[in-house]
Amino acid sequence: MSSVSDASLTPSVAPTAPAASADRKRPKASTKRPGTRTARAHRTRFAWLILTPALLGMLIFFVYPLIATVVFSFTRFDLVSRPQWIGLRNYDYFLHEDPQIWTALRNTLWLVVVMVPARVIFGLVCALIVTSVRRGAGLLRTLYYLPALAPPVAATVAFVFLFNPGTGPVNHVLGWIGINGPLWFSSPSWSKPGLVLLGLWGVGDVMIILMAALLDVPVDQYEAASLDGANGFQRFRYITLPNISPVLLFSVVTGVIAMLQYFTEAVVAAQVASGQANAGAGTTSTLGFPDKSTLTFSSWLYQEGFGNFYLGYASALAVVMFIVSIVFIVFLLKRSKVFVDGGTA
Repeated sequence: MSSVSDASLTPSVAPTAPAASADRKRPKASTKRPGTRTARAHRTRFAWLILTPALLGMLIFFVYPLIATVVFSFTRFDLVSRPQWIGLRNYDYFLHEDPQIWTALRNTLWLVVVMVPARVIFGLVCALIVTSVRRGAGLLRTLYYLPALAPPVAATVAFVFLFNPGTGPVNHVLGWIGINGPLWFSSPSWSKPGLVLLGLWGVGDVMIILMAALLDVPVDQYEAASLDGANGFQRFRYITLPNISPVLLFSVVTGVIAMLQYFTEAVVAAQVASGQANAGAGTTSTLGFPDKSTLTFSSWLYQEGFGNFYLGYASALAVVMFIVSIVFIVFLLKRSKVFVDGGTA
């Protein structure tokens, strides 16, 4: 039997040549899908279309009036004749010649310093009462908030009649307990405190905001403080106040802006207390009654612009009010770092 070599039994395998495509680099697939740019452009155009009404409203009702007010503040304008460019004369008149502007500024600053903190503190007290009671909380919320829904003119008229020194029920009640009631809105010394009481009566808007902030404070922080032996004041100082400080800042900022524009209540209270409850033209004799004690910056601006038709000077007053508002807001935001962020001013 012939022997067969191992080589003959091994099947022969022909060497394969390397694929020609191995030496080439395969082209990378494009990561951009067809039509991506077109879809993005469509989304951008749709977004601008949605924003157009809001942008037009801002341009027409904010940007254009703001620019026009600044331009008119350098002119003599009475709504009848064409505006005449007079440079800085309106601002010079504001600083040196206007006989009532400094009285209006003092009254407005008094309202900012007194009424804004009073409303925030009283609103916080009401919010604490509402959130702490177990029964009748809904009724208390309704009673506290209802005055804020009253129209400002009607509320002011009713308030002045309630505090009428001769026929009002407030002085009658004070007389029963042996107190001689003041003249309230007929007295230069008591007219602004009367406006503060009116503001406190309608404090429901501030109370609602602060009540929502109080309800958002984590309960576990109060429980941990109670376990550590903290009393009520310490819990309020170290837990409640830090948690609601941003809302307190919001209330103060919005309150300052509202007081700088304080108009309706002061004008109506002066007219009703003087016995001439008419609005619009002919308010010069009652403006600021009594003795200019209720004359505010906004009411004097209105009188100069729409009572005396000095629209150029009224525009200058509006620019001054805008600048003062910005200064107040920047100051408050700077100082707020002390109790909101825990930093230093």
